[in-house]
Amino acid sequence: MATGCMITFRSVQPCSRAPFRAGPILLPHMSRYWSNTVRTLTPYVPGEQPKLDNLVKLNTNENPYGPSPRVIEAIHAATDDGLRLYPDPGSEKLRAAIAGNFNIPSQQVFVGNGSDEVLALVFLALLKQDKPILFPDITYSFYPVYCALFGIGFETVKLDDTFQIDIAHYAHPNGGIIFPNPNAPTGCLLGLAEIEKLVSSNPNSVVVVDEAYIDFGGGSAIPLIACHPNLLVVQTLSKSRSLAGLRVGFAAGHADLIEALDRVKNSFNSYPLDRLAQAGAIAALEDNDYFESTCKAVMTTRGQLVSNLEALGFNVLPSAANFVFARHPHHDASKIATQLRERGIIVRHFKMARIDQFLRISIGTDNQCATLMTALREILA
Repeated sequence: MATGCMITFRSVQPCSRAPFRAGPILLPHMSRYWSNTVRTLTPYVPGEQPKLDNLVKLNTNENPYGPSPRVIEAIHAATDDGLRLYPDPGSEKLRAAIAGNFNIPSQQVFVGNGSDEVLALVFLALLKQDKPILFPDITYSFYPVYCALFGIGFETVKLDDTFQIDIAHYAHPNGGIIFPNPNAPTGCLLGLAEIEKLVSSNPNSVVVVDEAYIDFGGGSAIPLIACHPNLLVVQTLSKSRSLAGLRVGFAAGHADLIEALDRVKNSFNSYPLDRLAQAGAIAALEDNDYFESTCKAVMTTRGQLVSNLEALGFNVLPSAANFVFARHPHHDASKIATQLRERGIIVRHFKMARIDQFLRISIGTDNQCATLMTALREILA
């Protein structure tokens, strides 16, 4: 007999096709209705969001500083009777603000509900090709999830012994290339000259550069799109603009690539960004002084944290992101993470081969990083 929930019907008009019998109905396990796609999916696991008091949360790469005060003002101003109306489906004012920020035409900008949605549409619109796509073996773990969801073949390309991307290993036929820059979770940066070589050597494939963390120490590849119609650059306002809670991401590339994304978006969700998100994002992009000051503060704290970790014997990869990737040669990473948690400090530990002895530590405030270091000294002692 099938197992499941027990539901009792009362005063229900019976269906005319069959006699109604009062009493319990047992619902089978709902997975019997799943599609074959869902049955085979291994979903992405987002960073933990624990609800604990006095938590030092250094596991999801959120900005330790709040958004620009202008963002709050803009959201308040947009909270009016206009909420009864649909938002601008094309987010034209936001696209114009992004375009102005990078000195490119609005036709070369696409926006979506966080960079994860933008990337999902990129996979479906541009990377679903006959040949497998390429991405690093250690990278953003959403990439293989998208491939499984959309039926896209892929091959992983091994990072070198120092966890750097070697573009020479991407010199064979492919259906597209995607990688974060700086890479996640390593934080390592690929220079713009190397990116341009990679794009130039793959003229028949789209090269997607995922720049979620670029504002913390690297130079964006967006200026290169003027000369390379096969380059698409994806960014988010979640990290450097402190808007993880608003979910705003965008892509910049040749107008033909943007049109492909618009076609898929408008076949799925014409209104991905609400009025408040658009208003807040525009305000954030207009306050460059605040943006630059918070990025500088994160980078300064990162430098101090790296020095302190190295003084304790940690090996820390060079980071251009708002996190560091570190391991201790004499202490197990999983045990360190567990002992930090016992002290109310959350960091990210990955169980993948090659990196299972690393901890990814988000850059917090100076006080949060000081608390982390005090705890690590106790643990390692």
